[in-house]
Amino acid sequence: MAGYRRQLYRDDAVVLRVQKLGESDRIITLFTRRHGRLRAVARGVRRTTSRFGARLEPFGHVDLQLAGDPKGNQGSSLHTVSQVEAIELYGKRFLGDYPRYTAASAIAETAERLTPVEREPSLRLFQLTLGAMKSLARGEHATTLVLDAYLLRGMAFAGWAPAFAACAVCGEPGRHRAFSVPAGGAVCPDCRPPGAAHPAPATLELMSALTSGDWGYADAAETGVRRECSGLVAAHLQWHLERALRSLPLVDRGAPASGAVPPPGGAGPDVVPPRSGAGPVAGVNREMTE
Repeated sequence: MAGYRRQLYRDDAVVLRVQKLGESDRIITLFTRRHGRLRAVARGVRRTTSRFGARLEPFGHVDLQLAGDPKGNQGSSLHTVSQVEAIELYGKRFLGDYPRYTAASAIAETAERLTPVEREPSLRLFQLTLGAMKSLARGEHATTLVLDAYLLRGMAFAGWAPAFAACAVCGEPGRHRAFSVPAGGAVCPDCRPPGAAHPAPATLELMSALTSGDWGYADAAETGVRRECSGLVAAHLQWHLERALRSLPLVDRGAPASGAVPPPGGAGPDVVPPRSGAGPVAGVNREMTE
C-alpha cells in the first residue's frame, strides 16, 4: 500500500517454530500474549554477527518489538522483528535431553494447530503453553505427564474435552469403564459403540487428574497407566485435529509396559486412530526425516 508505514508495537511471546528464509533470514512463528499466533521475519539472524539470533530459538520466552499492523488490516501478513530481549530461553535446557525436547516440540506444534487463525488472541492457551515450557525446564513432573496435561487442557480450551464423570453420549452420571474417541470420552454400557476402548479405571482417573491439575495423584501413577493414558489422549487429540501431529510419534515415553496401550503412532486395537485424512504414522515419520 503506497505511503503505508509499518507501526511498531511490543509483546512477549513463546517461539514455536523457525524456518530458513533466503541466505541469512528466518521466519519465526510466535505465540504472543496479546496478539495470538503470528509470523515474523528476523533479518540476518543466521549470520554469526547477528545481535539476537540466539534469542529466537524454539521454546524460548522473549520480549519483542515488531514492525507491522498488529490487526493485519494493512501491509504484509509477515511482520518484522526489530528488537528481541530474552526473558527465559527454555530451549537451551532441552538440547541434551531428548524426552524433554520432543515433548516441547509436541507442545509447540499443538499450540500452533489450536490457533488456526493468525492474530486472534488466546490468552489462556498462551499461559498454558508458557506454563508447560516452564514445567518441562524445571523438571517438576514426569515429561509425559506434562505433555498429556497440556494436550488435555488445550483440548478443553478448544471445546474438545473428553467426558469422564458422565457418559459422553447420554449424560448418565458415573465413572464408566468404556472410552470412545468418536463419542467424546467415557460411555455407559448402553451407549458403548463397537470398537470402544476398555482402559483400566486408573487410566481414566489419571486423565481426569491431569485435566483438573491433581498432580499428587498424577505423579503417583504407574508406568503402564501413564502409557495407556498417553495413547488415549493422543488418539482423542488427533481425531479432533483430523490429522496426525508430526512430532508426537517421536516423543520418548520409555520402554513399553506389558499389556499397556502403545504410545501415539502405534495405536493398538483398543485405541481409535485419527480420522480419515490424518495419514498413516509411518508417513509422518518419513516426513520428519526427509
